Amino acid sequence: MDELIYCQRKIPKERWRYGFRSSAATGCGWIATYNALRLLGQAAEPEALIRYYERQVPLIQGNLGTMALSPAFYFRKRGYAVEHTSVYERFDAVAKASDVCILFYHWWRKWKLGAHFVAVEYRDGEFIGYNTYRNSTGPDRYGPSLEGFVRGRKYFGAVLIGIRK
Repeated sequence: MDELIYCQRKIPKERWRYGFRSSAATGCGWIATYNALRLLGQAAEPEALIRYYERQVPLIQGNLGTMALSPAFYFRKRGYAVEHTSVYERFDAVAKASDVCILFYHWWRKWKLGAHFVAVEYRDGEFIGYNTYRNSTGPDRYGPSLEGFVRGRKYFGAVLIGIRK
């Protein structure tokens, strides 16, 4: 598979299981890694990424998603320069200095709490996210400031992982 994944909810429930759950439900971590690899021009195999992340926490095996810094470990292990920060004021500078990023954040809507990973790149003066929303059909424009986007959406507990070749 060579194309980017724009909406994990469109992945059939029986395809690319992540632990005991579907990737449509909990696969955003491996999907962000997959999209980041594709944006870096690298080959990526969903099955290999799923196996790698399921082994990160053997007892959980992806059933609760991916640990926040697991993508940083993945890319560093493969020889990429990796920088991560949870200081929102540094998001724009780190992202602009990186070839691609992975953004992890928590969200809260009414009584529901969740977390999500997205691949992000800075291109033509704006930040672009991949697999951002439940109904994304392509790249999502975040505007000229990643910090502004995260704060504007009231995301919290965010970590940005900057990746350079």
